[in-house]
Amino acid sequence: MLDQGQTGFILIMAALVLFMTPGLAFFYGGLVKAKSVISMMMMSFGAIALVSVLWVLYGYAISFANTGDHTAVSGVVGFFSIDWNQIGLGQAFEQSQSTKLAATYPDLAFVGFQATFAIITVALISGAIADRAKFGAWMVFAGVWVTVVYFPVASWVFNLTSGWAATWGVIDFAGGTAVHINAGAAGLALALVLGKRVGFAKGAHKPHNPPFVLLGAAILWFGWFGFNAGSAGAANSTAALAWVNTLAAPAAAVLGWLLIEKIKDGKATSIGAASGAVAGLVAITPACANLTPGWGILLGFLAGVICCFAIDLKYKLGFDDSLDVVGVHLVGGIFGTLYLGIFANTTGLIYSGSFVQLGKQAAAAGAVGAYSFVLAFVIGWIIEKTMGFRIKTEDEVAGIDTAVHGEEGYVLYEEADKTPVGVR
Repeated sequence: MLDQGQTGFILIMAALVLFMTPGLAFFYGGLVKAKSVISMMMMSFGAIALVSVLWVLYGYAISFANTGDHTAVSGVVGFFSIDWNQIGLGQAFEQSQSTKLAATYPDLAFVGFQATFAIITVALISGAIADRAKFGAWMVFAGVWVTVVYFPVASWVFNLTSGWAATWGVIDFAGGTAVHINAGAAGLALALVLGKRVGFAKGAHKPHNPPFVLLGAAILWFGWFGFNAGSAGAANSTAALAWVNTLAAPAAAVLGWLLIEKIKDGKATSIGAASGAVAGLVAITPACANLTPGWGILLGFLAGVICCFAIDLKYKLGFDDSLDVVGVHLVGGIFGTLYLGIFANTTGLIYSGSFVQLGKQAAAAGAVGAYSFVLAFVIGWIIEKTMGFRIKTEDEVAGIDTAVHGEEGYVLYEEADKTPVGVR
């Protein structure tokens, strides 16, 4: 029988997660130069448009093949499968229209919820190539990468019926591997393919709009309650635990990040507060339903400290990860995933006395990271050598917004005589 409460819960959680991607657009948009804000935000909105369509056409059919009564499967079960009955969501539509549902909510509710995870994962990658990527090339990359990387990896992690990580016992409640390690590794690969921005050096590229960054972080945090609590699939005690950890861990991460900033640089910044919150959210994502709130606070605080140090790796190692996708999402995702091997309820080292869970967590993190990095690098390299991925140097200097989109983020003067807008 249809449970309207459970159905409503899943749909509301899906809407919250979808709202995260516009929030990410503001977060990333505020971090870049004023001449790049439209380009940066458009990559997030482009991800919403493209991934939504691909998810309906075949993404769900790949990510959740061989589940329930969906039996028309081909491919290698556990690595890559496709349910031909779900192409275009045909079977999900039929099930959702039935008056005799096998589940308490329609398949299409779950389809919509999982679509938002695919969207945000792709959008996250764009932060690594800010200020220098062509929009068309980005869209091509997004379509290919989500098809050959995200959809199979989502099946490994989220498909509880046949995904190798899920059935093996890897803990990833809401996407530490499938979302954050996946996106972080791809971001690192693209940063290497596109190379450094003009004038790349520590302190050379300052955020143009900290209020945008804070607004974006606030929207992300708000939506993240849907991301984590919604992964319980129902308004139950698991969702409540995930909700509380999603509050406490990022809060502790803000404190950890600001403490390190104060020690290192003498000032606690708004950008640091926003970045710390995101780092804590990343780290708690795989662990939110498997940690007591006390261990969740420790995880968040340590994530804030570790990621605050990790964002300087790009200067020491010489790769230009523009908006710290590697330092926050890859490092934070790995840390949160491995932390479960020690502190996860019942199976972690301190509860079980065994390193088995830690080994499983490390194997999954390594497999997803390596798979995503290699394929993202190959896809990005091919695009760069064929249609070109990076914009011309002169366009980067002049402003990517006008060069690529023909728009400006802030029109302060009339073109004709430079009179301030609104004066006449």
